[in-house]
Amino acid sequence: MPRESKAARRERADRIYRRLEEEYPDAHCALDHRNAYELTAATILSAQCTDERVNMVTPTLFEAFPDPEALAGARLEDVEEIIRSTGFFRNKAKSLVGMAERVTDLHGGEIPADMDALVKLPGVGRKTANVVLGNAFDINDGVVVDTHVKRIAGLLRLTRETTPEKIEVDLMALFDRERWTMLSHLFIWHGRAVCIARRPRCAECALAPDCPSAQV
Repeated sequence: MPRESKAARRERADRIYRRLEEEYPDAHCALDHRNAYELTAATILSAQCTDERVNMVTPTLFEAFPDPEALAGARLEDVEEIIRSTGFFRNKAKSLVGMAERVTDLHGGEIPADMDALVKLPGVGRKTANVVLGNAFDINDGVVVDTHVKRIAGLLRLTRETTPEKIEVDLMALFDRERWTMLSHLFIWHGRAVCIARRPRCAECALAPDCPSAQV
């Protein structure tokens, strides 16, 4: 692709977004949740684990510990047993209980709708905070950069950065704020359906005309 101006890249980013919206009109957060507490816990569990597996585990977790106060008082071994199949269950159990303790002690038992407060919770980094803010509170504070978003943004040459933090900055500059939360859902759905890491289906990809990496 010839050297692209910032204006041309923004125009291409807009086309990409609109095509993805058409392809995936039902795109949404794949983690089942009913409130900010459940989404925070589910996102902590999703590290190095599939959303499908997390969704199999969380009904039991939330039945046993329906709110932060209940989870804050849980025994680690009880939490570990419930979440064992998600992997790294000991560290995740510590993060879950620690998160619940801090929310109960410092935030009145309510997940804070604030980036600075969220990232101070055990087990919560910027990516998790973006998931919670965007999907539980409808606040577009940033872009969730997971493995799908990182890979597809690179293939589309929307960024040349390699770290999630810098990729996020580039994407925030290319897409309007109101699109930030949905952007990650669209990339994730596209990554699972068409732009599959080991066997990308470029010939069927609606983004091929705007993708420098398209193998067609």
